[in-house]
Amino acid sequence: MRLGEIKNLVEGTGDAAFALDSNGFIVAWNKAAAELFGLTKNKVVGLACKNVIQGVDECGRACTENCTIQQRARNHQPLKNYDIQINANGRKQWCNVSVLIVDEKNSTNPYTVHIVRQSDIQKRFELLVRDFVINETSLPSVNVNEILATKSAPSSVTELTKREIEILKLLSKGEKTAEIADKLFISRTTANNHIQHIMKKLAAHSRLEAVRRAEQAGLI
Repeated sequence: MRLGEIKNLVEGTGDAAFALDSNGFIVAWNKAAAELFGLTKNKVVGLACKNVIQGVDECGRACTENCTIQQRARNHQPLKNYDIQINANGRKQWCNVSVLIVDEKNSTNPYTVHIVRQSDIQKRFELLVRDFVINETSLPSVNVNEILATKSAPSSVTELTKREIEILKLLSKGEKTAEIADKLFISRTTANNHIQHIMKKLAAHSRLEAVRRAEQAGLI
């Protein structure tokens, strides 16, 4: 499919929709997207998706240049719909997004078409239920997250290696870098490098935040 055909596909979609190139830059934007986000096509085409959508999933992970969705698309891995809170016309709103991977003729870098449907009331209700269970029961928040774990957050499809998951589990137990290195028979430098990679993948600013997001996304 050629880029012109991708643009026609997006413009012919009734729901809010946009297309991204393999680097996460917007190449197509339909009228429904312009109404939802309050931004015209002329203002967004050529911009990075993360700067326009300003999305945050329910695990607290914000859109970054290390977008999990784009990484999976580049590897032609099937993508499930996901929930994300977006900046819709200056107001935070929950939406559910479906993603199509589209290859352009004679190119190895796929485009992605994102179809956005508003789900604000439903999502807010789900989060209220989760918070209520945490606050009104004696169950640890980790156990509640396991019970109510969602598979519709982008964080839930973050690709972590077996070693990174091992290290995350040790971090969740309060282990320090030196202790992790000793238990896994690796150097402290290697252990620290793994931790930094984990934090980058989960867009976390601290080890505790990385553990929290991994638990909420059902990764550990």
